[in-house]
Amino acid sequence: MEVIKTPTRKQFKNQSYRDLTILLLIILLINYIASYFFFRIDLTAEKRYTLTETTKNILKNLNDIVYVKIYLDGDLPYGFLRLKKGIKETLDEFRSYAGDNIQYDFIDPTSLKDKKAQKDLQKQLYRMGLMPTNIQEKDKDGKIIQRIIFPGAVISYAGQEIAVNLLKNNISRTPEENLNASIEEIEFSLIQSIRKLKNDFGQRIAFIEGHGELNEWEVADIANALSEYYSVERVRIDSQISSLSARIIDTTTQNIRVQNKYDLIIIANPRQPFNEYDKYIIDQYIMYGGKVIWIIDGVDANIDSLAYHSSMIGTIHNLNISDQLFKYGARVNPNLIQDVQCAIIPVNTALAGNQPQFTPAPWIYFPLLLPNTEHPVGKNVNVVKGQFVSSVDPVGEEPDIKKTILLTSSLNSRVINAPMQISLGIIKQKIRPEFFTKSYLPAAVLLEGRFKSLYLNRLAPEMYAYKEIAFKEESFYTQLAIIGDGDIIRNHVKRLGLNQSPLPLGYDRYTGETFGNKEFLMNLISYMLDSKNFTELHSKSIQLRLLNRQLVDEYRTHIQVINIMLPVIIFVFIGIGITYFRKRKFSKKYMHHE
Repeated sequence: MEVIKTPTRKQFKNQSYRDLTILLLIILLINYIASYFFFRIDLTAEKRYTLTETTKNILKNLNDIVYVKIYLDGDLPYGFLRLKKGIKETLDEFRSYAGDNIQYDFIDPTSLKDKKAQKDLQKQLYRMGLMPTNIQEKDKDGKIIQRIIFPGAVISYAGQEIAVNLLKNNISRTPEENLNASIEEIEFSLIQSIRKLKNDFGQRIAFIEGHGELNEWEVADIANALSEYYSVERVRIDSQISSLSARIIDTTTQNIRVQNKYDLIIIANPRQPFNEYDKYIIDQYIMYGGKVIWIIDGVDANIDSLAYHSSMIGTIHNLNISDQLFKYGARVNPNLIQDVQCAIIPVNTALAGNQPQFTPAPWIYFPLLLPNTEHPVGKNVNVVKGQFVSSVDPVGEEPDIKKTILLTSSLNSRVINAPMQISLGIIKQKIRPEFFTKSYLPAAVLLEGRFKSLYLNRLAPEMYAYKEIAFKEESFYTQLAIIGDGDIIRNHVKRLGLNQSPLPLGYDRYTGETFGNKEFLMNLISYMLDSKNFTELHSKSIQLRLLNRQLVDEYRTHIQVINIMLPVIIFVFIGIGITYFRKRKFSKKYMHHE
């Protein structure tokens, strides 16, 4: 009979130490090898921690430190803590690619003990462009107190700095949806600001003059915003073919090469008809790849006329460009959209001869337009304020032209064809939704593709051979946007004596609200000038997973008990199980077998 020797406790202990040492060495070796390879795994369904290739390329090519000061710290409500967490996670992801070139700090503007210093800091942040937000809290005595926070950041790079607001405030969304949209936009907002500081854009934009377009003060806010990214000018065509494009003669072959001077032109609310020369110049600018935003009225109507008269006649606005737009694939209709979802205007409700008394009233001729949230241009954009808006229809069956509706009316709307009487008396009538039977009428259309020239087969035969004209029948791939509201780009101008200052685009003087006009137009221009990168940066979506508040309130006690007791019970059973199996294991180890 043979007795099999089993390891002593000391030998078993030594073997365990050796195994542990080998395991640690293997882990260190794996980490050392892995340090030469960079990879990250995002296990979230919506890839919320995955940066776009555009962002990665920008971060890898930083030549200086980007310092981000985020003014969102301290005792914050849960929603803002989520936003703060999202910002920190995004910046940590930035550091994975940019290393120490990304530095950041979270700052609590209310942490200053000196009240005057607090006020001065708040004024400084506001002057820089950060928009404050009021939050309500209960103190120890149960009283409601208000606190001002600045959910934004100041980014510094290469001696320059810029303020970026990180909280979306769409009046058509719930607070939870706005916070979710803000978290979705963190990467886009931060990286666009870094691109602005790096001056990564460089394209040229021209506002066209000479047809009664909005003057420089009336488009000052959007022009100033664009000038931070692009070179912005004002240009008169004046029937000069060289106004938009340069004709360059090749001295060797004597061929004409055409080069557009501007990447995009904006035609903002013209009031006078275009002559055929100017139309031809714009047409050929498009044929050679130029991009155009047409912002025009289909009906001649102006709210200022109602300041002196209780009614006016809206007539068809003939700009002599309907055939041109139709050829490209869109039609601005001679009508006005009336909408139940509309802006407010002040109306004098005092009796004749008495002191004026202005009362806010809904004005159905000022629809609040809905952006197309399925398209990058309209994603997370607030509703857009319109003024005497005409519907815009995509037309034609050209297979090479992609047509996308960017703005629409609401569920309850209708159109009135010109000529029509526009009277303030309609305010006294009760709005009846059953009369507004049209839904989602298009007010802005984006056309993308290769366009046929308006002047194809219309020029005299000898003009085709005239080299200096360099007539082109079909365009390179390009983009056109047609918006049926000339005032969508117009900011109000504050006048004090001889001094003028533009108010923010989209700001409503009567309600204090800021609509999405500026953000929509900035997105549209960014998309048209850099569609690939803009789409990539704007494509991130984070699913909003909200708790059912009714069930939470109903089963609050049960949920609290389960969350507190269940982890304890699980760990107790795990401990008992581990103890039991260890006893069995060690009792067998030291048994002698015959």
